[in-house]
Amino acid sequence: MTKKEIVKAISEELGLTQLQTKAIVQKTFESIIDTLVEDPKHRIELRNFGVFEVKKRAARKARNPRTNERVDVEEKYVVTFKPGKEMEERVSQLMLDKERQAAEKEAASAQSSPSAPIASTPAAPLSDVPPESPPAEEIAEIESPPVSSPFNQ
Repeated sequence: MTKKEIVKAISEELGLTQLQTKAIVQKTFESIIDTLVEDPKHRIELRNFGVFEVKKRAARKARNPRTNERVDVEEKYVVTFKPGKEMEERVSQLMLDKERQAAEKEAASAQSSPSAPIASTPAAPLSDVPPESPPAEEIAEIESPPVSSPFNQ
C-alpha cells in the first residue's frame, strides 16, 4: 500500500478531501522523523502500534562479495521498528486465518475427489533404479566458489 492509497482510504472513511487528508498524513510522517532526530531519547512509542527507535550500529569489518576484499564499514545510526502487542496479535491472527482457509480448502477438495482407491504400482528394485543426481565430479564443476557476506561472518 502506498501513501496515496492510505490517503484515499482515510479521506473516504472520514469524509475529508484527499488534499486535507494528505496534509495530515504527511505532517504525521514528518513529526515522526523530526521526533526521532531531535528527541534526546530518539524514540517514539505509539501504544498498540509499535516503537520507532534510533540505534547506533558499531563500526565493523566486512567483505565485498564481488571482489572478496575486506572493507571498513563506519558506525551509523539506523531506525528500528518493533511492532506493538495489538499489531503482533492481528498479524498472527491473519496467519492463522490463512492456514485455516487452506485446511478447509484441502478438506473440501478431498471430499469432492473420487473415493475409489488409487492403484499403486510396485516399486522397482533399488538395483534397477538409475541414479537421479550427476556423479560427484560433475557437481564439482557446477558449484561456484563460496561467497563471503557480512551476514555469515
